[in-house]
Amino acid sequence: MSISPLKAGERAFNLLLLLLSISILVAAYQISGFESVRSPGAFPMFLGSLLVMSMVMIIIGQRHHPRPKTTGNLGETRQFFKAHLPLRFMIFTLMTIGYLLLLTPLGFVFATLLFMFCAIAYLFRGRWVMSALVTVGSTAIIYALFTLLFQVYLP
Repeated sequence: MSISPLKAGERAFNLLLLLLSISILVAAYQISGFESVRSPGAFPMFLGSLLVMSMVMIIIGQRHHPRPKTTGNLGETRQFFKAHLPLRFMIFTLMTIGYLLLLTPLGFVFATLLFMFCAIAYLFRGRWVMSALVTVGSTAIIYALFTLLFQVYLP
């Protein structure tokens, strides 16, 4: 039986999951400590422990797997990003983060107009007039629904 090589970034991802599992275990302990099996933190601590043990077993089980075939010093990193985080996804993620950061200072209407225009123009590959029409129409419909139908004030 041959051992299959790891996928690009698999070791780093598993270590990241181990750190996340440890932080979940610590957070579960901080709920109320472990006073008894019936304490509020007992079940979350059990799940956190299960996560940590599972990740340790996975990492130990992969220690003999060969590294993925890549070229150069950063080949594995490039291969991981190319396979799992394409440029289009990363740009859209950055636009979404920008929208969330601008939501409070600009308010819902202006931040939504800016975000939707940039996102739609990016997805439509620069068709500016169509992007502007879709943006204004969509934002107007959302604003009308929330203010008139749901009677929720949008800043």
